[in-house]
Amino acid sequence: MDGSAVAQFVPLILIFGIMYFLLIRPQQKKVKEHQKMVSALRRGDQIVTQGGLIGKVVKVKEGGEVEVEIAEGVKVRVIQSTVAQVLSKTEPAES
Repeated sequence: MDGSAVAQFVPLILIFGIMYFLLIRPQQKKVKEHQKMVSALRRGDQIVTQGGLIGKVVKVKEGGEVEVEIAEGVKVRVIQSTVAQVLSKTEPAES
């Protein structure tokens, strides 16, 4: 009796294991990479926001905000987590 109960749960456990390795784990890895990219934003980086705006980082502010210049003299404040992609990085200043 006990053996058949365990045998009924084996496919369920296998399905969860497959779901973990195919869906959950890659998503967690992607989130970590995005957080790393966002935390490494610096002045001069060319970025794309999730809304599709392309601009250059002018200032990284406190509270998770970034000031982005989208045209000459036009600056907008953007939440750091909405940065979708960094197109070009600036080189770190040599000391």
